[in-house]
Amino acid sequence: MGTTMRYAMVCSSNQNRSMEAHALLKRQGFDVSSYGTGAHVKLPGPSLREPNVYDFGTPYKFMHDELRRKDPDLYKRNGILPMLKRNLGVKNAPQRWQDNAADGCFDVVMTFEEKVFDTVIEDCWEDAIDDIVVAFERQQKRKLLYTISFY
Repeated sequence: MGTTMRYAMVCSSNQNRSMEAHALLKRQGFDVSSYGTGAHVKLPGPSLREPNVYDFGTPYKFMHDELRRKDPDLYKRNGILPMLKRNLGVKNAPQRWQDNAADGCFDVVMTFEEKVFDTVIEDCWEDAIDDIVVAFERQQKRKLLYTISFY
């Protein structure tokens, strides 16, 4: 049998779009992971100026329980509590794309907005440069001093 393809679903906070796709593909038996690209995980709060902000790695259960304590009616009505409950069944906590190197390579990466796509491409490009330099150093058995400039 051939090798299984690996899929990554990426949105900004690893909460809504990437997790819905992750849950769907996981149910179908795909080898799938999901990530966010933002600096923090942001969920709607009582107003636009008061989002709930968490670090990547904060368990979905913690977020769910905290928001349920804060205002269960609001967060149930706006769909946040059901979304977090779904996420709990998929994985423990949101993960950040830029910190996923240990997860290995993916055959297919799906992004759910242009800003996220740009971040993924930039991150992959930076990783590719590192791989090229490491391969050169191993082959030539010497360290390479280099810089990257943008004009």
